Amino acid sequence: MATPIRIFDTTLRDGEQSPGASLNHEEKIEIARQLEALGVDIIEAGFPITSQGDFEAVKAIGKDLAQTTVCGLARCVDRDIERAAEALRSAYKPRIHVFCATSKIHLDHKFKKPFETIVEMSVKGVAKAKSYVDDVEFSPEDGSRTSIDDLVTITKAVIEAGATTINIPDTVGYSTPAEYGAIFRQLHERLPEIEAKGIVLSSHCHNDLGLAVANSLSAMQNGAKQIECTINGIGERAGNAALEELVMAMRTRADFYENYTTSINTKEIYKASRMVSNLTGLSVQRNKAIVGQNAFAHESGIHQDGMLKNRDTYEIMDPRSIGVPESKLVLGKLSGRHALSDRVKEMGYTIDDETLQRVYDDFKSLADRKKEVYDEDIEALLDKRLGEVRKLWELRFLRVTAGTDETAMAFVELHDSAGVVQKETAHGDGPLDAVFTAIQRITGVTVTLEEFTTRAITGGKDAQGEASVAISHHGHKVRGRGVSTDVIEAAAEAYLSAINRIKTIDAKASEQEPAAQP
Repeated sequence: MATPIRIFDTTLRDGEQSPGASLNHEEKIEIARQLEALGVDIIEAGFPITSQGDFEAVKAIGKDLAQTTVCGLARCVDRDIERAAEALRSAYKPRIHVFCATSKIHLDHKFKKPFETIVEMSVKGVAKAKSYVDDVEFSPEDGSRTSIDDLVTITKAVIEAGATTINIPDTVGYSTPAEYGAIFRQLHERLPEIEAKGIVLSSHCHNDLGLAVANSLSAMQNGAKQIECTINGIGERAGNAALEELVMAMRTRADFYENYTTSINTKEIYKASRMVSNLTGLSVQRNKAIVGQNAFAHESGIHQDGMLKNRDTYEIMDPRSIGVPESKLVLGKLSGRHALSDRVKEMGYTIDDETLQRVYDDFKSLADRKKEVYDEDIEALLDKRLGEVRKLWELRFLRVTAGTDETAMAFVELHDSAGVVQKETAHGDGPLDAVFTAIQRITGVTVTLEEFTTRAITGGKDAQGEASVAISHHGHKVRGRGVSTDVIEAAAEAYLSAINRIKTIDAKASEQEPAAQP
C-alpha cells in the first residue's frame, strides 16, 4: 500500500518572503482557497507576530477554509506562540509551527547560547503550543547543518513535549540528496518512538544549489511523510522546493515512486501557478519545469515531427493533467456578466458580486478596445481588482510627447480619494521618467525606482502590455503592476499603484500601535 505524503504549502509564509512578493489580505485569501482546491494538506498562512496584516490573514484563512489544516509560524517565544494561537482560535484544523535554530553556526553567531539552552527553549515552546492546539510542528532551524547527535537529542525532547510533526529544514539549501536523506534514515533508526507514536518527519528545502526538489524526494524515500514546498518554488533567496515539480515527478514517475501518493488534484496546478504569479508579480520563467510557458512548447523541427507522429516522443506529461487549457480564447465584447462569472470560477477565483461587477466593467471597457479577450487578460483584470489598496490617487488623464530631437514631456492628471483633481507637467529623460516625475510631484511621495519591466500579456497588435515596477521609500520596498493596451499608461498605472501601496503602509502604521516584539 502506498504511503500518503502530506503536502505542506508555505507559499503564503515562506513564499511571501521573496523580495517584492508581498500580498494584501484579499489576495492571500484567494490563494488559500485555490490551495485548498488543489488539495494541499496544510497551508502555512503566515507568521502572526510579525505584523497585524499577517495576524489578520492567518485568522481569516483559518475561518474561511473547511478542509485544510491552517498553520501559523512562531518562534519558541511565549508572545509568538500566544499570537499564533489567537490567530488560529477559529480555525477548523489549526496547527502551530514553532522553530528554534540548532546548528553550531547559528548558536555561535546568532543566539550565543549553548545547545542545552536551545533544547530547553524548544521543549518549553512546544509544550506551550500544545496547551493551545493538539497539532504542533517543530523545526530545528538550519537542521541540515546540525550534527546528527544534536538532532536526535532535540527531536527526542520535543516529541516528549508533545510535537506531532518534526521538520528538518535545509534552511540555506546547502545539503545534497544523499546526505539529506541520510538524516531522516538515521532519525528513524535511532528514535523508535517516531514510528511507535506515529510522529511525522517533514522536509523543508531551499533551492540555493538547485537541489530543493531532489533533496525533498530523497527525504521522502528515507522516511519523511510530509514535504514543505511553495507554488512556483518562490521563497527566500533562490526559493523553496516547487510543489508542482514534486507532485508531477511522483505522478509521472509512478513506476519509480510507486510506494508514495499525495492528495493533490493535479488539474488545479496550472490555475494555482498562474494565480500566484499574477498576484505576487513574480513571473514564471519561460523554461520553468511543469508550468513554464515553454514546458509544452516545441520549436525544433525534429521535435515537431516527433510530436506529430506520437506525443510521447517528446512529452512525458499530458498538459491537460496539470490543467493547461486547450484554448485560451474565451470571451468577446458581446459576452455577458454571467459568462465572465463562469470563466472567473473556472480559473480558480472566488470573488463577491461587487468585485465581479467592477471586473465586468473593466472587461467591457477592454473588449471595446480589443477584438478578442484571453484568459491572461481576465487574470490581469482580476489582479488589478484583487490587488487594490486604498485608492488615494487614481490616474485620470495622461499625455506624453517625446522625440529624438526633443526632451520628453508628460502631462498627468490624478484625482485623490476626495475626488479633487490635480495636474502636473514634467520633463524627463524619456517619456517614462517624465511621467514618473509628474506623479511624484502630485503625490508628494519621493521614491527610488528599483526595477521596471514590461511584457505583452497576449499576442497580436492589440495585445495588452503589462508593466511592473519595484520602488523603495523609507525602508519599504513594494511592487506595483499596471495593464493597458498602451504600455506608457500601463507603466503610469504600475508606478501609481506602488505609490498607493506606500501610502497605505504609512496610513496603517499611523493608525496602529507597533506590534509587540519579543
